[in-house]
Amino acid sequence: MLFFNIDKINNFKIEGGNLKKYYKKSILALLVSVLTINSLATPINALDKNFREDEVEEFIKFEENKVKDIFSLFSDQGELNWYYVGKGKDNVAEGPKESVDFLKENDACYLGDTSKKVIYLTFDEGYENGNTGKILDTLKKLNVPAAFFVVKPYIDTEPDLIKRMVDEGHLVCNHSSHHPSMASIHDKAKFEAEFTDVEEAYKKVVGKDMPKYFRPPMGKYSKESLKMTKDLGYKSVFWSFAYKDWLVKNQPAESFAIDKITKGAHPGCIMLLHAVSDTNAKILDTVIKKLQDDGYEFKSLNELPTE
Repeated sequence: MLFFNIDKINNFKIEGGNLKKYYKKSILALLVSVLTINSLATPINALDKNFREDEVEEFIKFEENKVKDIFSLFSDQGELNWYYVGKGKDNVAEGPKESVDFLKENDACYLGDTSKKVIYLTFDEGYENGNTGKILDTLKKLNVPAAFFVVKPYIDTEPDLIKRMVDEGHLVCNHSSHHPSMASIHDKAKFEAEFTDVEEAYKKVVGKDMPKYFRPPMGKYSKESLKMTKDLGYKSVFWSFAYKDWLVKNQPAESFAIDKITKGAHPGCIMLLHAVSDTNAKILDTVIKKLQDDGYEFKSLNELPTE
């Protein structure tokens, strides 16, 4: 995949959105070039076609987010969109250069131990779609730990699954009460309530305190929101691999998903999957075994490096 390097903007003046317009035009021009070249290429099979379409979508989102984030960086309250740059199988992904420094300052991470072939498996849970039990069955069978990031309504409606996650040794972590962009909440009381409402619901079901890991909804964050999260005692956990698995009516083919996930894994990978995905539930056993055969070990977020 091709990416723009827009780190150096010294030669441009930010006046009336001209810089933003410039990069949007550049993105469109390069995208047209890529599609034109692809259209002249030798016909490809369905799996390759899926990869091309998927990567074009990632490319567009990646570049649009970079343009937006340049302007957001001028304010601690500016909303940023999480992204990473995949480097291919077994190569460690890179996070956004514009925010890597203040991620560390605010106890946020997107990687684990990159010196070893370790994967930290995480699932986001917005609602139950009949797959979490199957996922737990596979994890139990293969003795693999995972972290489940849940919203308050999920705890309220699925207490038995929450109990099972905990009883089987998994982490149940905070994904906010209402799934807002945390960067949009500047009032400290409202911000804190997005955490404490989930904590209280969890303790009511499980009888113990919730682990202090937080996944920002939709990957939206700001310097301010990360600091406020840290001040509440939480570690913000982003990711270094994810794919388009959350559209329940447009699920990826199993062969595509297996290939996508196994080729996206790398040492220290924090892997994000969505539990609503029928495909994920079906392929999880195969994916885990393939990665283990490739020398990867699965660890809990509790085993993240302390530095």
